[in-house]
Amino acid sequence: MSQSHRGILYVVATPIGNLGDITLRALETLKSVDAIAAEDIRHTSGLLGHFGISKKLISVHQHNEQQSAQALLVRLLAGESIALVTDAGTPAVSDPGAIVVNVLQKAGIRIVPIPGASAVIAALSASGIINNGFHFIGFLPASGSQRRKVLESVKDQVSTLVLYEAPHRVIECIEDLILVLGESRSITFAREITKTFETFHHCLLSEAKVWLTNDPNQQRGEFVLLIEAADEKHDNAADIEAERVLRLLLVDLPLKQAVSLAVDITGVKKNQLYELALVVKSEILELNAKIKAGK
Repeated sequence: MSQSHRGILYVVATPIGNLGDITLRALETLKSVDAIAAEDIRHTSGLLGHFGISKKLISVHQHNEQQSAQALLVRLLAGESIALVTDAGTPAVSDPGAIVVNVLQKAGIRIVPIPGASAVIAALSASGIINNGFHFIGFLPASGSQRRKVLESVKDQVSTLVLYEAPHRVIECIEDLILVLGESRSITFAREITKTFETFHHCLLSEAKVWLTNDPNQQRGEFVLLIEAADEKHDNAADIEAERVLRLLLVDLPLKQAVSLAVDITGVKKNQLYELALVVKSEILELNAKIKAGK
């Protein structure tokens, strides 16, 4: 069958809480497709009912995704257009849908994303965190050993770690974060984003468990956790060598020329070497002054 006669799969983002966050394009898409593939038919029925939309619903969840992909392919090859949705947010991002998209994409079906609300972006936008981007982990494994293994693999990331967590595992998650990352990093809790009891709380990891246990209400709802990035590691050996080179050069050369040569020799950043050169030059001048004074 030619590409023009095949249907289109629309990957539609739905609200993560507040129904007012659905986009006009999402509503138009849900109204226009032949059927909607939903993670939970009952949940999606409520969403559609709220906006006065009536469509055939097909169950597609994590336990039947592979089989459902084949059934959807038959419909799409017959020319139907289908919207893929999950209970909240964007399908295939820490939710079912990735297998469906992968199978249909390989079969030559056109995939069209309909973007919308994102818990990750919403949490970051209100966190006040300033750094070199973020590393999205999604949900950590339920097993403690596997969870710690994943955290070990990302503990040296020099960008904010962003993960999802369920209320019944959030205490265990904090305990493992402390065990692997230490107590001194800061954490931002973004809880129940866009919902009635939306909460943002900033503290150190050492204080996180106390905050959660002092008020059991804070253990309810879905979490986005944003953990402070690791410090960039410095090569101490390179710093020692750079200082040695600078001290030799500054004996006979002006500061700027010595810095320029030291950059070429050591490969250390110019700004770092310039600041170090100012310190070294000051020490040399002070030493010379003492020698002249006979001290």
